[in-house]
Amino acid sequence: MAISRLVLGPLSPLLRFSLTSTKLTPKLHSRRYRFFSIRAAMASSPARKVLVPVANGTEPLEAVITIDVLRRAGADVTVASVENHLRVDAAHQIKIVADSLISDCEDTVFDLVALPGGMPGATNFRDCAVLENIVKKQAADGRLYAAICASPAVVLGSWGLLKGLKATCYPSFMEQLGTTATAVESRVQIDGQVVTSRGPGTTLEFAVALVGQLYGKEKADEVSAPLLLRSNHGSEYTIAEYNQEKWTFGDGPRILVPVANGTEEMEAVMIIDILRRAKGKVVVASVEDKLEILASRKVKLEADLLLDEAAEQSYDLIVLPGGLGGAEAFAKSEKLINLLKNQRESNKPYGAICASPALVLEPHGLLKDKKATAFPALCDKLSDKSEIENRVVVDGNLITSRGPGTTMEFSLAIVEKLFGRDMAVQLGKTMVFISNKCHSSILTVSVSLS
Repeated sequence: MAISRLVLGPLSPLLRFSLTSTKLTPKLHSRRYRFFSIRAAMASSPARKVLVPVANGTEPLEAVITIDVLRRAGADVTVASVENHLRVDAAHQIKIVADSLISDCEDTVFDLVALPGGMPGATNFRDCAVLENIVKKQAADGRLYAAICASPAVVLGSWGLLKGLKATCYPSFMEQLGTTATAVESRVQIDGQVVTSRGPGTTLEFAVALVGQLYGKEKADEVSAPLLLRSNHGSEYTIAEYNQEKWTFGDGPRILVPVANGTEEMEAVMIIDILRRAKGKVVVASVEDKLEILASRKVKLEADLLLDEAAEQSYDLIVLPGGLGGAEAFAKSEKLINLLKNQRESNKPYGAICASPALVLEPHGLLKDKKATAFPALCDKLSDKSEIENRVVVDGNLITSRGPGTTMEFSLAIVEKLFGRDMAVQLGKTMVFISNKCHSSILTVSVSLS
């Protein structure tokens, strides 16, 4: 389903139905009238306050993409920990530092509360009385609330906030969802003031739909264009591959993912999340002088090690996320550049996405005689522009990609190079990035230039 069909304008056919249907219960009918009144009021005010709670066990990809995209739209997003400390240990050993504790948010009026999923993150949300009160008040006041993955069933459903509504969730929770809502298999489902979605692989669609609900379709289109979203959601990914080589590794693979202030957080988190799902031994290393970095959309992430310590080890693969400030920091790091040059000289795999191919690899000679792509606005800096329109390009031991909306394809392509196509496709299906209706097929285009 295309994003343009998911994002509702100020008075969509679905909303018009919600307002006029005689089959609605009086309580639900009243709630939807309040929602319409609030939407009309929001249209005259530029400020949009959003709450995104996080917990130990939260799916980091879902949390960070949602925060990132909403902040791109100009929303004032508060990331609130439901734990008793700001730093949460999200799933896949990713550490997120919240802006505040949930107890600090009790008296704030939000235009939207959006719950990421993940287990046990969703159960931690469900068991948080403060968050329950906030979301129930949000529903009672006719304001937007949303959830993805396990949270529609585990949280909203258990709180009775989906009665009489259509909703979707992660496939293995659909049966549970069906006891509290009308369960549908949409990648994103909007019913009145509630938005739900299926899982990690639908989060970008979910986040753009939330922008549409807050600001309208024009803003959603404006935000989604530079994200480079796929038009064929649910389909298998493709790779343009040249000079095909088998990527080998010993006990591992050991993978280095550097981060810096200004790193694009959704790219970093998707890469780390997906490669750890594939059982890669991922080391997240800060090129700054402390572990905590402030990413491009002000998400605070905590690395595993400083680069100085991480550089004492060898890696089967080094992967650079993008983000303008982050790429500039990478390019200035002599230690990181030396690691990358040694990687190339040893014929070991390395890769980059978004700004990093153009601002890090190209000026340091790491794209010499290689096909590559990068973020569209920076592709003029590449010496070889012949393959820049491809979403993922592999040339021997080098892999590059374009931007936030291509990161999942980029990460799955890395999984394919390390572990094979079947594992990558299965992982894509588990994350609901690839539809289970898709049959695995080899969609890599391989060309030998030797």
